[in-house]
Amino acid sequence: VGRFQTIENELNLEYCSKNSIPVNRRPTGGGAIIMGQDQLGMALAIPGESDETYARVRERMARFSQGIITGLASLGIPMEFRRKNDLEVNGKKIAGLGLHKTSSGGLLFHASLLVGLDVPFMLNVLKTPFEKISDKEISTVSERTTTVRKETNQELTISEVRKMILSGYRKAFQVDIQSGDYAKAELDEMSQLEKGKYRDNDWIFQTTDVPDATGKAKVKTSGGLLDVRVVLAGKMIKSVYIGGDFFTSEYAIADLEQSLRWHSSHENSVSETLSKVYERWSHDLANLSMDSLLKAINSAIQKAALSAQKVSVDPYGCFINPLGVHV
Repeated sequence: VGRFQTIENELNLEYCSKNSIPVNRRPTGGGAIIMGQDQLGMALAIPGESDETYARVRERMARFSQGIITGLASLGIPMEFRRKNDLEVNGKKIAGLGLHKTSSGGLLFHASLLVGLDVPFMLNVLKTPFEKISDKEISTVSERTTTVRKETNQELTISEVRKMILSGYRKAFQVDIQSGDYAKAELDEMSQLEKGKYRDNDWIFQTTDVPDATGKAKVKTSGGLLDVRVVLAGKMIKSVYIGGDFFTSEYAIADLEQSLRWHSSHENSVSETLSKVYERWSHDLANLSMDSLLKAINSAIQKAALSAQKVSVDPYGCFINPLGVHV
């Protein structure tokens, strides 16, 4: 899970325990991710500048992800850095990025790339607003994400993709990257850090005072039934799922959902974001009224907020990228 998340809000811990799935917390912000046999993890450890702050986090992630973008461009995958911390292909997420500044000023950049994805497994591990996991829910999530194998229609191995990305970093940064092994002192320090911090339950199961709350709303429109689910974290929209029996582009719906992740729940702010997405997909979204979608989202937000009030009398917004150093 991300640095500032409450693990019970993000994961189905009972399912993880029954299936011997290890859980942990990383030092970077963002959302929960799965690191399995079809996900490729990459990291850069880089000396930071003396004036390094989290105010430049998006700029840094855009720069450091160029090796991934360049490497997969050789496969014909048109990837781009978008939103808070995503790499996308035609509006569909294919990788998540993170950045951490250490107390000594160093930077850790990491990425999780979907070479492949077992959607049913992911839906069992991660908590979602879906009451059940059926073919419909699996199809919905599959349409919102993409993978290297899906984009290339090739059964590429993790090793093959890793080599392409290594080549991409060599080209993007014009450097001769050499393979090597860790020194014994480095391995000893890593082992101590793992035992003293990352295996410690106090680190893994630390909590925040911002409870998640879910709301849903259904609205009949001229284009079909609109079924919206919203997850709130305090006063922030954590995620939105847009479903129904309307006809439109899956890329447009993916763009709508991604644009509203970690977004203000204020009606004017939501309306402004919807207007921008509708401008990008004016033809594809012609049969899905923006006013109807805004109505459904606001209704779901209100229901989620009422649910949260039953748990906390004083909910507040959560901070995704703190403007300071956290160790």
